Order: sequence, then C-alpha cells, then structure tokens
Amino acid sequence: MTLCTHVFSADSVKDLQKKQKKLQQEIEQTNQMLKQTKRDESATLNKLQLIGQNIKTQRQLIHTLDNEITALNSEMTLLGNKRDSLQGVLETYKQEYAEMVRKCHYAQMQQSPLLFLLSSDSFQQLARRARYLQEFAHFRQEQVHRIENTQAEIDTQNELLQANKADKEIALSTRKREQANLQRDERKQQTMLNQLKSKEKDLSKQLQQKQKKVAELNKKIDDIVRKQASSKTALTKEQKLVAGGFEANKGRLPWPVEKGMISGHYGKQQHPVYQHVTIDNKGIYLQTVSGAKARAVYQGEVTSCFMVAGTYAVIIQHGNYRTVYSNLSSLQVKQGDKVEAKQAIGTIYTDPQQDQKTELYFQIYKDRDILNPELWIAR
Repeated sequence: MTLCTHVFSADSVKDLQKKQKKLQQEIEQTNQMLKQTKRDESATLNKLQLIGQNIKTQRQLIHTLDNEITALNSEMTLLGNKRDSLQGVLETYKQEYAEMVRKCHYAQMQQSPLLFLLSSDSFQQLARRARYLQEFAHFRQEQVHRIENTQAEIDTQNELLQANKADKEIALSTRKREQANLQRDERKQQTMLNQLKSKEKDLSKQLQQKQKKVAELNKKIDDIVRKQASSKTALTKEQKLVAGGFEANKGRLPWPVEKGMISGHYGKQQHPVYQHVTIDNKGIYLQTVSGAKARAVYQGEVTSCFMVAGTYAVIIQHGNYRTVYSNLSSLQVKQGDKVEAKQAIGTIYTDPQQDQKTELYFQIYKDRDILNPELWIAR
C-alpha cells in the first residue's frame, strides 16, 4: 500500500512541475507581447488585456506551486517513514549478525570446526555436522548481504529525500517571486482600469469602429461560406475522409498560431472596461507576437482569399468543415492550394493604432453553422 502511494505522489510532483513549466512559458510569451506595445506608461486596452492574462496565469501558477509543495511534503513524509523503517530493519540485522558472530566465536573457543567434524561418532554424524557448518557459513554470508542491501536502500531514500528538499526550496522561492509579481500586476491593472475609464468617450468611438469592421468581415465570411456550403456538388471520397479526420480531432487540433493566447473568447461577453457593453464574437481572437504567421489547423484546400477593410482573410475547406483566418497583412497561399496541418498561410497584421497588437481572428464552420473554435483546438 505504501509503495503505491509513493509512486502516485512522485508522478503527481512530476506532472505538477510539467504544468508549472508550461504556465511559466505562457507568462514569458505574454511579457514578450507586452514589450512590443508602446514604450510608455499610457494605459491601453491591449496592455490591460495582456496584464489581465498575466494575472490569470500567475494565479494558476501559484495554485500549481501550492499543490506541488503539498505533494512534495507528502512525498518527503513517505520517504522519511520508509527510511526510518529500513533503519530499524538494519539495526535488527546488525544485532542478529553480532549475536551470531559472538556465538560462533564462543564455539570456536571451545572447539575448532575441524575438531568439531573429527569428533563425530559416525559417518552420518560427520555428514550432518559438515552440512550444518556449510549452512551456517551460507546464512552468515546472506546476513552480510541483507545488511549491505538495506544500507544501500537507506542511502537511496536519503538521496531522494535530499532531492525533494531541494525541489521544495525551489518551489517556495518561485512561489514567493510569483506572488510579488501578481501583486505588482494587480496594482498596474487597477491603475490602468481607472485611466481607461476616464477615456471612455475616445474608447467608445474606437470600439464602435472595430465593431463596424468586424460586422462587415463577419457578413463577408458568412456570405462566402453559405454560398460554398450551398453547392449541390457532393463531397468526393477524399473530402469525406478529410471531414472525418477533422471531426475525429475535435479538441486536439493545433492552434492557428504557434505561440499566443486567446484574447477574445467565442460568444457573448462583457467588455473588459465597460460592463454595460456586450461583445458577441463569432470566432476567437488569438494574440501573438509581431511577425507571427497564421497556420492551417488541418489539411484541406484553400477555397477563398479576399480582403476586407485593409486586411486579408483565407477560407480553407476540410470536407464539409471550413476554417477561416482573418486579419492577415500578407498571404502565402492562393485559391486552389492544398495545405497541410501547421502550414503557414500568411502573416498576421500588427495594428499600430491598437498599441502594436498582433491578433488573428479564427472561425470554424460546419456546413453553414458556425462553431465554437475553443472546443476544437488543443488546450
């Protein structure tokens, strides 16, 4: 029972350390995007969103570190108990061996092994005494091996215990640093929120302009997708296979950006600053670093490339499924091209009017119905 608990705890610590590393990478990516914003202290929606993402990830990281420290404490208790138990066994072995040596020494003082054999009254007694001496020597050697093996196991437990103590010190130090970072970012967030609320008139105008552009884009995409989906041409055998593969990979599709974060979720949600404003996204927004490429999430065929409000959009067909990639500054594909999963299809636009924000607008359709991309990409 103890051994099973020990293995489970070790696996938990390993998994938590893996999760910790992933969260730290996410924070690093967000900080990289923050560095690409305007080099001043002015508050912008982009900065507020990035800091908000950092706060969310930092809280997850601190929670993960707390779990890791708890798991390490449990692991150390198990290791300590096992070591103490082995230490008790070792002492018993040593006492038994010392007693055996003492008795053997006393017997040899009375009579040597050779005389013990030669003083036998019969050949049968001689054989029994010879076998006894042989078994005694074997038992003595076995006892030595038990002592050596138990000592080696104790040494191993001590090494594991020291390694866990070192991991715990690192986790505690990391938690302290991340807690300080969290408090710093929460102060920044509140300051920026106050500044942005004082600029409500200007921001409302920007929001209206963006919503108008998005509405125009959504209508254009919807018209094209509905027209393509309304085609009476039946899917080919190859297209059916592609559609089946796409559907089978729900929840496991690669992200349409190599690195980044979801900056705008699917569906209706409150505005990050003005709670009376509701946003209704027909896809998701993925923010990434300047110069990043949009990439296909699955194999398929480019069925449309077009421009809306100064940026490009690409539609890729995957049987009766379609993925849409918008807000591109340049394209690396054209209509009719066959593409593979993770193939670059264009460069994502970096908007100088939105604090150097680099953001991809991503959508998924099945026939004419729009789907929530967050349920399809790997998380």
